[in-house]
Amino acid sequence: MSAPATCDIEVDLAAVRSAHARIAPHIHRTPVLSSGSLDDAVGSKLFFKCENLQRVAAFKARGACNAVLSLSAEEAKRGVVTHSSGNHGAALAWAARLRGIPAWIVMPSNAAQVKLDAVKEPTVAAREATCAAVEAETGATLIHPYNDWRVIAGQGTAALELLEDEPDLDAVITPVGGGGLLSGTAIVAKGVRPSIKVYGAEPAGADDAYRSLRAGRIIPQTDPRTIADGLRSSLGDKTFAVLSTNVDAIETASEEAIVRAMRLLWEKLKMIVEPSSAVPLAVLLERKISLDGLRVGIILSGGNVDLDHLPWQT
Repeated sequence: MSAPATCDIEVDLAAVRSAHARIAPHIHRTPVLSSGSLDDAVGSKLFFKCENLQRVAAFKARGACNAVLSLSAEEAKRGVVTHSSGNHGAALAWAARLRGIPAWIVMPSNAAQVKLDAVKEPTVAAREATCAAVEAETGATLIHPYNDWRVIAGQGTAALELLEDEPDLDAVITPVGGGGLLSGTAIVAKGVRPSIKVYGAEPAGADDAYRSLRAGRIIPQTDPRTIADGLRSSLGDKTFAVLSTNVDAIETASEEAIVRAMRLLWEKLKMIVEPSSAVPLAVLLERKISLDGLRVGIILSGGNVDLDHLPWQT
């Protein structure tokens, strides 16, 4: 799939390898698991990269850590600021503590409670405006949740590890919201193995990336309706540039399939995952992508779940 890129792509496989060397002492090397029952359910051999077991229980730790550790000493002492629905905010707060620098995290009022609880002093103010005010007052560096090359390079390290552990994959699938994880994954996967297929998985109720790649331009997310709260963001110019040139397709899944996939991952893989993590398996359960008989890597993006409000509870 191809479309006009909106900006030059500034991250390549070498940049991701450098990011991995930078962050490896501080992150978990998460396991890759499989399940015969899940293989049978979709007709493929699945390999799950368990980023729900990562620091702050999400892949976001990788990008935030790389961005913070990439700052110059002068930049670092002024701190960092971001806006986030939860996982990136928690990850940036963790990475800032790791380096001993200040961090300001702006969160929306509709973030999941488990994610609000992970970040000190969440705000209900407009995120971009609040970030701009903090930047102006403190000189802090904005670390965007996904539209940042340092973040994209960091997120790509999950796929780098996956392909080191399972070098013969035919395809890899990740969730897509703002596109940082899928961008980093695509850069790595196509760089390591050009023949590999790279797919994004998105809720049907928040399908801006699906529509954007087909239109050849960014179509902003306006009214996302999905339990996958981590996938409600719009693409940025950097992530769109990568996805439009390196991703084979983005497919969508129904809410029913997402809930089913989330429960299956709990039951069969014994992995606690949040709804966003379940979307790639949901796409396969609904047969949106034909990967019968192939070896498929899936990145389970996170495990921050509100256990008081599980989606299959009535």
